[in-house]
Order: sequence, then C-alpha cells, then structure tokens
Amino acid sequence: MTTTAVTPLTIQDAEALVAAAHHAAEAAGATVSVTVLDAGGHLLAFRRDDRAVLISGETSTRKAYTALQLNAPTADLVDAVQPGGLFHTLPTALDRPLLFIAGGVPVHREGRLIGAIGVGGGAPEQDHGFASAAVRSLA
Repeated sequence: MTTTAVTPLTIQDAEALVAAAHHAAEAAGATVSVTVLDAGGHLLAFRRDDRAVLISGETSTRKAYTALQLNAPTADLVDAVQPGGLFHTLPTALDRPLLFIAGGVPVHREGRLIGAIGVGGGAPEQDHGFASAAVRSLA
C-alpha cells in the first residue's frame, strides 16, 4: 500500500496566513492578533498589533487550538457547547481550554488537516472573516 505525503504547513505558509489576515483586518479598520499552529499544535507564527487589546493574543491562540483540535471552524461549534450540545462538557475535559467564539479556522491541504489559524481582537464575525480570507489566500 502506498500513501501520498501531504506537504505540512511551513513557516512560510504560516507567515503568509498572518500577513493575509492582518491585511484583511487593516482593510476593515480592525486591530487584531493572529496565531498560526501546525498540525501538532505548535506555534508557527504570531502577530499582535500594538493597538490590539492585550488579551487578543491569548484569544487568537485558543481559537486556533480549538479549530485544530476539533477540525472545524470555531464559528460552527458555538451551539455544540451549549447545555445539551454535543460538546457541552468537552472544554473541561481537555488539558488546554478551548474557545468557542468565531475566529478559529482549520487549514487543510489535499483534504488533510495541516494546522489552524486564530484571529482575535475584532468582533467574532470579523475575526472569522479575516481567518477565512487568510486560509483562502493560501490555496
């Protein structure tokens, strides 16, 4: 049986994702922090605008981690953590807290999960748009 290797998320990819998300945020007049993780959850790139709220860095990292761990955009997971939702108890079951606010998006290549991006600092819908735009620019 042969398997096809998928190119992992590189530092250059991560830097391009950060730049694309920041460009989208600047065009919208928003100040954000951006975090990019590889498939193993390791930090590849990070940027915090000096005008962004300090907590936005932690927020962007937790959004990226959540999107990576659950292989889904965080915007799609909000209802799952409500009482009676599929993941209602999940945030307390993991070592690192998850964050179910829009702005975390998984990154795929050839159908495989290779990392995630998280954007924090704007309105959740904006953050999701900035992260999604960055992922689309990588393709």
